[in-house]
Amino acid sequence: MKLRIQGDSLRLRLTQKEVAQLRAGSPVEASIHFASGRSLTYALATSADAAQVSADFDGACIRVTLPFRTMAEWADSSQVTVAGPEKEPTALLIEKDFQCMHKPGEPDPDAYPNPLAAVLNAAR
Repeated sequence: MKLRIQGDSLRLRLTQKEVAQLRAGSPVEASIHFASGRSLTYALATSADAAQVSADFDGACIRVTLPFRTMAEWADSSQVTVAGPEKEPTALLIEKDFQCMHKPGEPDPDAYPNPLAAVLNAAR
């Protein structure tokens, strides 16, 4: 899972394997470790009780919660993004991670096929 923070916006990008893990009911979690011995963990989980996408921070972990039904609809479709409510202080986006088109080399087999790949290949 990739985390991007810019200002008051937070974006999580998940591979196919991570979406399947979430769909199976297991949270997806990752951490970054610092030389001081401290770390920042970020996690995405589902909840049948959640009414909307939300995020919280406890000083060591960013926890994003996604309503189970919303996650299932997203995971089982070609829908790319789930967005959090517009009136929250932090903008939230959860996205399927596509294969990179601008880096040479082998594409990540766990990333979703990039829908622009066919367009670019046809233009070549």
